Amino acid sequence: MGKIINTAIVGFGMSGEYFHAAFLNANPNYHLSKVVERHSNRSKHLYPYIEVVRDFSSVLDDDEIDLVIINTPNHLHFEMAKKALISGKHVVVEKPFTATSKEAEELINIAAAQEKILTVYQNRRWDGDFLTVKKIIEGRMLGELVEFESHFDRFRNYIKPNSWKEEILPAAGLLYDIASHLIDQSVCLFGNPISVYADLRTQRPSGKIIDAFEVILNYDKLKVTLKSNYLSKIPLPRFTLHGTEGSYIKNGLDPQEETLKKYGYRKSPEWGTEPSEFWGMIDIKLNGLNFSGEIETIAGSYSAFYENLYEAIANGKELAVKPGEAMNTIHIIELAMESCRNGCVIKF
Repeated sequence: MGKIINTAIVGFGMSGEYFHAAFLNANPNYHLSKVVERHSNRSKHLYPYIEVVRDFSSVLDDDEIDLVIINTPNHLHFEMAKKALISGKHVVVEKPFTATSKEAEELINIAAAQEKILTVYQNRRWDGDFLTVKKIIEGRMLGELVEFESHFDRFRNYIKPNSWKEEILPAAGLLYDIASHLIDQSVCLFGNPISVYADLRTQRPSGKIIDAFEVILNYDKLKVTLKSNYLSKIPLPRFTLHGTEGSYIKNGLDPQEETLKKYGYRKSPEWGTEPSEFWGMIDIKLNGLNFSGEIETIAGSYSAFYENLYEAIANGKELAVKPGEAMNTIHIIELAMESCRNGCVIKF
């Protein structure tokens, strides 16, 4: 066995418990040494070997810690990631990366100067439905793609009490919470857009944050539409793709998040597989033959994020989620806000 990466998680909410600790605990290349929890000891109840600390400085001052995962409220990401990098740690920042692209650029420069790995937890690159869509596009199964629509619909018609996510803070709202995933997926598939147009709204009564968005990315002949809101009682398809040779439509969300919440993480051949009733439908003309039917969804694998990160830290392999890509995602969010303010298309 190679180097063991001693890791600390800063913040142990839903994401820290299910998206980070669960996969670190299951990966023998990591040792989850410390967790910063302000009031609770939940991490220690789940993983008795963990040391719970109350203060971030306990992590920064610990020379044994190799990797720090910043899993705090969005507006704290920049300052905490900056301190961790300056302290000589590798850093994972939960999405969204930062509130501004300027902050993102500063972190990238610090990481380079410190010769440390900096990345962002864009786990939905390993959603099974996204992996399936990626393969369909790479194989040009639909011919020349002309329209790509991605929805992440929810229903919560009330304001969640005592939640920082409902307050007017830097990097708050669905545009940072959900669009950071959808934009990242789009940039992975198509690169940076030519221009951005956005309609951003607050739809729930008494709401303070942006809780509905439609972001349109222009790629010349390809139109990419990204949408989410809190008032989709009947969700629309997760993905809709149209091309010169056919279409693909996919309903339902990747099952990994719900499985993690219900059962935790257990590495198995069945992990990330999707029930057949949610498989996407394709209708294409291929090699002169018409075909219409289901396409089995590729199994998702959030564990791949930390597998790749280990290889990058320990063996110098290429990082899957590069910080420059995450910076571009934040820049597109900034352009979306500018577009909505001015009611016009903004060039990238």
